[in-house]
Amino acid sequence: MKKFLSIKYFLLPVFLLIFSCSPLFAHTINYNMEVKPVSNVISFYTWLGFQHIIPEGFDHILFVFGLFLMDPRIKSVVMQASCFTVAHTVTLILSSKGIIIPPSQIVEPVIAISIAFVALENIFIGELKPWRYTIVFLFGLIHGMGFATALNETGLPRNTFYTSLISFNAGVELGQIGVILIAYLLVGKLFSKETWYRKRIVYPLSSLIALVAVYWTVERIFYSS
Repeated sequence: MKKFLSIKYFLLPVFLLIFSCSPLFAHTINYNMEVKPVSNVISFYTWLGFQHIIPEGFDHILFVFGLFLMDPRIKSVVMQASCFTVAHTVTLILSSKGIIIPPSQIVEPVIAISIAFVALENIFIGELKPWRYTIVFLFGLIHGMGFATALNETGLPRNTFYTSLISFNAGVELGQIGVILIAYLLVGKLFSKETWYRKRIVYPLSSLIALVAVYWTVERIFYSS
């Protein structure tokens, strides 16, 4: 199982997905926000990004929570979240600028696979390995494409393109920080130092996350329109 979870089996599919994106230099324009004051644009897109995590982004919530379960120390989670943030910021910008157009029929199943991977790693590896940061970064690239797809449905104003994009990303980060803080207060602070933490907390919760993620993977591959 450790061999199955080895990083080399996940590098190639992720890179193939990234480089399979079709180039298209355009993005959906939000004409309504183009006439709004900058302060309104910032608040609108910040709130939009936050909502994309809490409460709408249940898959992203499970991914971040899965990262947390392995090692609930704040420093460890922040380091992993930082890798994730840098990665999804890159593809969010590239996708929103239309430099790459991620195929949603591939992106969404891979997001689900990333959640399952993290959960299974929690169960079968049992400790934070150096490759985890690389995996988190690579999957962050994919999640960024997912964020871009959702953002493209709303569109971006041309005159405050980067302001709105940065605001959306800030909202996403606030949502992720919220997930980490809630997880720490409800799980990490109360149970992480207990001798039975892995047996009673990590194993059952990671198993549940993996099952949900596998269901999503199958659903997104075979039943998505």
